[in-house]
Amino acid sequence: MAKKENEYMHMQDLMKVVIKQNNLTKGMNQMSVKDVWGSLMGNGVLNYTESVQLQNKTLIVKLKSSVLREELGYGKEKIIKMLNEELGQELITKLLLA
Repeated sequence: MAKKENEYMHMQDLMKVVIKQNNLTKGMNQMSVKDVWGSLMGNGVLNYTESVQLQNKTLIVKLKSSVLREELGYGKEKIIKMLNEELGQELITKLLLA
């Protein structure tokens, strides 16, 4: 962050610098993935979701319903593609439904 005092940074750029300097990228990605899962899947799926975790590039979603798990299993590739598009980067390469 070697900017002169009279130079301005956009808030978004400043936040990226702070996140990178403090090694917060992993945690921020985790939060982003949880938010995107909720917004893309909707309340129906969200009500049956116990947890959403990103480990390396694998998204692990624990579901309360085996029927829903089976249904979502048929569209794993599409779900991964939608999530990555919404996140704006390829954070997820594998989806594990538990």
